Amino acid sequence: MRSVSWCALAALASTFALNHAAHGAGPQTEESAPCASFEDFKNTACPLTWHGITLYGTVDVGVGWVSHGLPENPYNYEGESLVNRNGNHAQWLVAPNNLSQSGVGIKAKFEVMEGWSVVANASTGINPQSGQFANMAATNTSNNGLPRASYSITGDGARAGQTINDEFYGGLSSPQFGTLTFGRQRALGTDAVLAYDPAAGAYSFSFIGFNGLTAGGGDTQDTRWDNAIKYRLAYGPVRVGAMYKFVDGSGGCYSATKAWTSATCTPEEAKNNAYGFDLGADLGKFSADVVYQHYFQAISVLNPLLGPQSPTQPYQSTTNSINTNPITGDNLVGTTNTEYGIVTDNTAVMVVAKYTWDPFKVFVGYEHITQNNPSNPLGVGATAQGGYILSGVEDNNLDSTKKAQVYWTGVRYAYDSKTDIILSYYGLQQNTFRVPPTCTPTNMRASCGGHLNVGSLYLDHHFTKRFDAYAGIEYSKVSGGLAIAIPHGPGVPYYHDDNIAPVIGVRFTF
Repeated sequence: MRSVSWCALAALASTFALNHAAHGAGPQTEESAPCASFEDFKNTACPLTWHGITLYGTVDVGVGWVSHGLPENPYNYEGESLVNRNGNHAQWLVAPNNLSQSGVGIKAKFEVMEGWSVVANASTGINPQSGQFANMAATNTSNNGLPRASYSITGDGARAGQTINDEFYGGLSSPQFGTLTFGRQRALGTDAVLAYDPAAGAYSFSFIGFNGLTAGGGDTQDTRWDNAIKYRLAYGPVRVGAMYKFVDGSGGCYSATKAWTSATCTPEEAKNNAYGFDLGADLGKFSADVVYQHYFQAISVLNPLLGPQSPTQPYQSTTNSINTNPITGDNLVGTTNTEYGIVTDNTAVMVVAKYTWDPFKVFVGYEHITQNNPSNPLGVGATAQGGYILSGVEDNNLDSTKKAQVYWTGVRYAYDSKTDIILSYYGLQQNTFRVPPTCTPTNMRASCGGHLNVGSLYLDHHFTKRFDAYAGIEYSKVSGGLAIAIPHGPGVPYYHDDNIAPVIGVRFTF
């Protein structure tokens, strides 16, 4: 398993600072001047820049308690603050990445001609509790075949064990003509969430930070787009952005008959392109953005695969949903290190705003998401984030159009120059997309309407510009169709429909 030495990263940071001191530095502002000595590094927020290359990173770890949690998983990078479909007992735990994702990155900017620079960025997330690369896909595959009551914490996400699991791109930048980059990049929705979330995407205190539904425009695996081109331009107070993702990965295959063989497995084509647009403006102390995203063949992974130790259930059998033929015998894609995916075409519109009224900052946001069965289905063997193989695929999960609404508000109060107090509320509502729309307390399905409510309060105190400590609590409660753990009939509910999650921790940035 891949792990990273934090001691090595600290040594590298010191080396950057001391190397720059040897080369000297001219008079610059504290915010932009590279570190000229270890004292600069210790006492200011100076970047570790050397000849246009900047090393940066974060270590964030704490201790928490959850009223309804699961055993920890070394691959999990989000903690357990949000109510979980499989959470079944109270426990203390090591809580990673509560305010920020721990990790390391290198970015570069070189002027190649007057007014034009080459830019690049490579950053990755690391789990401080285990040293593993962030890998939410492995939280599912490591539980494959286990009975539900024996699961450790599971989830879904765009960080799936890639060596560079956040961003990896390069391009050109000009103050006059904007910035054009290509590679693995954060979606426009992710950028907006980080800018307009009162909790700044904190996993332990923000629903829209913990769950990538909002940032990804429908599915959390789409918070980062591979093979994507991204353009941003600021003109006076106005800014615009556009993004396009090219097709990648495998579409898998399906059998037109019940006799599955390599000869009868008809290939499906990956058509997972996506596009998005952003329009925003800063008017004095007021800022706002509107973001549109559309993603074809979006993949969601909700639960580990069933297997030898799991009860046999028709609602999660490995079937070919293109024509419902069962996949059995030698032709079955192995469940080792594979996932079960639900495929949809997603469209999302987000409207966000914030206003500064010293010492307060007020945030509001709303997103409307529609999901439909894919216009081009995927087959068994299709690939998800991180190259994980889907050994089970559902292309017909939705009876009709699914609509989700996400809304949030919050305030950051600057108690003094070093201390912030943050209060946030988040809500999620989905429609009834079951046909026929029969939803009663005794006949509830995941396709029935439902609500999720999340509230959080925390304090963040900076001892220095690089080191801070925090303490807070989040409460979340789910109801209706959103409280169904497995999205097939008969409805299997959450073990518990709420969660209380206090946490304390520290963070160091460089």
